[in-house]
Order: sequence, then structure tokens, then C-alpha cells
Amino acid sequence: MKRFNKLFLAVIVSSTFFVSCSSDDDNTQTEEPRGDYEGGLFIVNEGGFEKENGTISYLSADLQIENNVFALVNPGKTTNDVIQCIGFNGDFAYLVVNVSNKIEVVNRYTFKSVATITGSLKNPRYIAFANGKGYVTNWGDGVSATDDYVGVLDLTSNTITSKITVAEGPEKIIENDGKLYVAHKGGWNQGNSLTVINAANNTVVTNFVVGDVPGALVKDNGTLYVLCEGRPSYAEETAGKLVKVSLSSNTVTSTINFDGLTHPGFLDIENSKLYYTIDTNIYSAATSTTTLPATPIFEAEDVTSLYGFAVKNNKIYVADKVNNQDNGDIYIYSLTGTREKDFNVGIFPNGFYFN
Repeated sequence: MKRFNKLFLAVIVSSTFFVSCSSDDDNTQTEEPRGDYEGGLFIVNEGGFEKENGTISYLSADLQIENNVFALVNPGKTTNDVIQCIGFNGDFAYLVVNVSNKIEVVNRYTFKSVATITGSLKNPRYIAFANGKGYVTNWGDGVSATDDYVGVLDLTSNTITSKITVAEGPEKIIENDGKLYVAHKGGWNQGNSLTVINAANNTVVTNFVVGDVPGALVKDNGTLYVLCEGRPSYAEETAGKLVKVSLSSNTVTSTINFDGLTHPGFLDIENSKLYYTIDTNIYSAATSTTTLPATPIFEAEDVTSLYGFAVKNNKIYVADKVNNQDNGDIYIYSLTGTREKDFNVGIFPNGFYFN
């Protein structure tokens, strides 16, 4: 960034603060953090593997983008290597940092650092909350199929106090009525099951097969929807599935197969409608559906490599990792596919977290 004197910089910032930024505009990052992050959404930019360049971006409700939020708010601190996700609980946000084996805890409204959790984490992936505790999925050593676990996080001391042994490759985790549902995507291999954990006593209730490589979980009206990607071409390829699980009985109630060897990517839900992706195509279906649509709502033609996805308040959010090297982009579309805004963010944007 070019260096300006402080007076000139203040004039520039004050005159442009309320102008919406996009990748078509001048995206010069301000030197000072916004400071107030209530509302809006955070974008996780995981960064390159072993590059220690993971960052967080913030998009305000008035569509102002701020990149590198964590470092701006907390000078001298970095998120480090591969930020996997953000989990919210009360006034706090928990940044799960996969390769660095830690969780950064910040105030979700100011983003000021509260604590760094480093003990008893090994390849941490995702986090959920139940019964006053946090639950963190961990792959353990990727080459071992028997050391995977869910870490139980004491939210007062910010320490992992115990581990719940689970099947290989625990990934996405979601809470419902005091129970945790863990999708076993498989880690370095390909999993096919779902584990249910009782948060009252931190024990496994059941584990059952849902479909190959379950990659996404959403819930609505007593049903858990599991989007299974299917096994890849190098591992006895199988097609994806949309599986419905009853949250009252913890059993599969229906399975809808994708045609051929189709591999769906991301899944979200809003107003009892499912939204999912296949490559850069966006599809939708009612939660009651028994068949999958043949035609997408639209194709995100602006996107090179779709890497993150969300639907919120009648908007579709798509993250583009671009070329695996440079900063990525995010796009906001209407539900019918009209491109409304786009922003340049950090490297490998992988998810949207609404505050």
C-alpha cells in the first residue's frame, strides 16, 4: 500500500466509508479496523496449506468489506495455518485453525482476542455447542483410522477436558435438542456414517451409515438433511446422495440418489427449501421432495472454482477460490441468479458466518 500522510488518509477514508465496495472498485484496505462487527457476516479465508496466511474478512449489512480483520483488531497476532471454520456461542466466536492445531477465541462483536486454545487438538475441523460445552471434531493423525475424536471444550477455562472416540474422519457437526450429529467424511479416506452423541453424558448413542462421503448437514422441522458427495474417481467412484434422517428416532427415513456419478458439493436451507451445488450450478428443491431437479436455478458463470456457499435472507452467497494462489472472490446473487455484488477477499475463501 502507498504511504499517505495521516491527514490525507483521514480525508480519503471519511469520503469513501459509505460507498459500497466490489471487486470492480478500488479495494484498498483501510489501516484501522471497523471495530463494530455486529450484524453482517464473516468470511473465512483459510489460506494456503503451511503458508500461515489464513485471514478473516467482514462484510457489513451496508455492504462494506474489511479484510484481515483478526490481525487489524489484534496487532501482532495471527490466525496462522488453515482456518477451517467459525462457531458462535453467546458473545464469542471460535476460529478453528486446522493445521496450527488451535482455536482462537474472540469477542464476536469487536473481534478482540479473548483466548487461544492449543492443548488436546489434533487436526481440528468443526465446532458446535450443547449443554454449556463446545464440541470439536478432530481427525487426529491423518494416516491413522483409529485416533479420531470429538474434543469436549470447557467454555469457562477454554480447555479441552475430555475426548469422545469416534469413527474415522469426523467433519461437520450440528446440535439438536442436546445431541450432536457428526458426519464422518473420512479424513484422508472416504467415510459413510453419522455419529450421534448425547451431550448430557458425552457418550456415543449410535453410529449408522448414511452414504459415501457425507459433506454437509442442515436441519429443519425435525429432519436432518445429509448431503453425501459420493466416493471420488480414484476410490471406487460412487454417486452422491441426499439423505433424510429423523431427529427423533435417529434413523434414515429416505435416500435420494443423484444421477450417474454426480458429486454434489454444498448444501444450505432457508424457508424450508434446500439449496445445493453441483460444480458451479446452483439447484433448489423443497424439503419434502422425493426427486431431485434436472435443471439448476442458475449457473454461477462468474465463478472459477466454487469453494464456499450459503443462503441467507433471500440471497445466495458463493465463494470462489480462483486459482489456488491469489486472493479469492465472493459473489452475492438473488435467488434467481442475478449477480448483485462481488468483493475481493483473502486466499481460499471457504465459508460464510452470519453474525
